[in-house]
Amino acid sequence: MTDILPQPDCSLKAVCEPLERCCLDRLEEPGSKRPPNTGARLWGRVRSKLLRQKLDPQTVETKNWHTDVIEMNGIKVEFSMKFTSRDMSLKRTPSKKQTGVFGVKISVVTKRERSKVPYIVRQCVEEVEKRGIEEVGIYRISGVATDIQALKAAFDANNKDILLMLSDMDINAIAGTLKLYFRELPEPLLTDRLYPAFMEGIALSDPAAKENCMMHLLRTLPDPNLITFLFLLEHLKRVAEKEPINKMSLHNLATVFGPTLLRPSEVESKAHLTSAADIWSHDVMAQVQVLLYYLQHPPISFAELKRNTLYFSTDV
Repeated sequence: MTDILPQPDCSLKAVCEPLERCCLDRLEEPGSKRPPNTGARLWGRVRSKLLRQKLDPQTVETKNWHTDVIEMNGIKVEFSMKFTSRDMSLKRTPSKKQTGVFGVKISVVTKRERSKVPYIVRQCVEEVEKRGIEEVGIYRISGVATDIQALKAAFDANNKDILLMLSDMDINAIAGTLKLYFRELPEPLLTDRLYPAFMEGIALSDPAAKENCMMHLLRTLPDPNLITFLFLLEHLKRVAEKEPINKMSLHNLATVFGPTLLRPSEVESKAHLTSAADIWSHDVMAQVQVLLYYLQHPPISFAELKRNTLYFSTDV
């Protein structure tokens, strides 16, 4: 009997490969008659089981973990599941750690590092552009959770081997680590304070008024937030340039990163959101549109924004 435990957030391919490998190993044993494609068929059963559990009202209502086992041709898959409602999965979840970089204010991190953009952001972006920019579904496909947690711990500890880890790590785990960093900021990159204004600005119908408002909001951001946002913005545009290969359009990237960069902290969100339906039908769509607006905008220069700030402040 062989136990194979799929990691959280792993892909279908990642699960099928070890299952199939196990099948092939067993087929080489004398007297083995296991049918081919057992791994894929077994994982198909697992997926069907997961879907049935997801649709089961009792599973949806309980907050406890449910463990199940599925067996086929001498291979056993044991897995645990717990239903999480959509509104819970969209909440900003800041880390409880007060050291390292995760869950620490971006201004504190950049000051400590004496950098304009946090080291973790620069290194993850560099690695994605080096060997992941043509990866199909980059930033959309989840990395293995244990790999992401390993990278998180390494960045938090300022591990001297972090560059080696990055070069060896699956690119989707690196992309997932970058998303996790922004998601665990104590407040969103575009700040709680400006969140209502971003929601109002993106809803303006007059193009000139919208342009003035959206650019003014960027100028209002703290410098570390603004510089990091512009750095990420240009990176996402370069990723979208490879859309024919990686299938990630500007809209796809805005859908992935919009809520991550704008989702208010829990305290602030209570002032703006009243139900899970409101989160999905209105606020998330607006968050996506805000990021999409900037992604579709001609290149935005930090220096130009600051010159305009000086102009507006001295204009009588």
